[in-house]
Amino acid sequence: MKHLLKLLDMTGEEIIEVLNLADQLKYETKHGIEHHHLKGKCLGMIFEKSSTRTRVSFEVGINQLGGYAVVLGAQGSQIGRGEPVQDTARVLSRYVDGIMIRTFEQQEVEDLAKYGSVPVINGLTDFCHPCQVLADLMTVREFKGSLEGLKLCFIGDGNNMMNSLIVGGLKVGMAVSVACPEGYRPPQEILDFANGYDCFELTDDPMRAAKDADVVITDVWTSMGQEEERQKREAAFAGYCVNQELMAQAKPDAMVQHCLPAHRGEEIAEEVFEAHAQYIFEEAENRLHAQKAVMVKTMAGNG
Repeated sequence: MKHLLKLLDMTGEEIIEVLNLADQLKYETKHGIEHHHLKGKCLGMIFEKSSTRTRVSFEVGINQLGGYAVVLGAQGSQIGRGEPVQDTARVLSRYVDGIMIRTFEQQEVEDLAKYGSVPVINGLTDFCHPCQVLADLMTVREFKGSLEGLKLCFIGDGNNMMNSLIVGGLKVGMAVSVACPEGYRPPQEILDFANGYDCFELTDDPMRAAKDADVVITDVWTSMGQEEERQKREAAFAGYCVNQELMAQAKPDAMVQHCLPAHRGEEIAEEVFEAHAQYIFEEAENRLHAQKAVMVKTMAGNG
């Protein structure tokens, strides 16, 4: 595993291998067992979007693996002054053992990998959020025992989360049903992939999507960089709130996931969020363990 740019690049078997390692690293962390697989290695972290969970989980994770992080923001570095990504890639590759980037354009991540000589990990783009979805799948398997044969439902925008959940869910043997309004559907590249599976459904009816679901997932309706669309999006997504009425369509033991931050009363009802808080915050913790597994898989042989 050279890079983690998008889940489309991974096989189902590779995803499961990452989840298995994440489970092992989580066990070792909980039992005080050191695992310095990346002793002395440096992770360069580039942030062109704001972050809480990605920043903290990657920085804590690389430290727990025996390495350390160097953080670059859009402000205070040449990245923010327009240095070409190919130059940034070639320079950082001479300093660090791996690069994690959280940015807007997927092409920037792809170019970092193309021009650099160290592993590149996608911490989030507008197109996909692979690290979050690995943590989501890890959490579902933790509580449900397995992934194959479960039904995953996503309610909301055809954004980076929906894109990665469709790909990740289908690749590990889940049925995937997504609900979003016309005009907010996933890109054609994702739909072309998903349409190769009989167990995929795209609808504009949230109740239909949630029918008999084992796990219901949602995300904010207005992502970073879309703030000027907020009122328009609130109108478009009226009726897409994950509330008790919608959860009544899912299986009685269905669990809810949310990648956070959550806007209670918009995409998810307060009572549903609190009823499933144990799953949601375990999901947040699992960002740490899943990303540690990704770093080990990509960086352990580098240098």
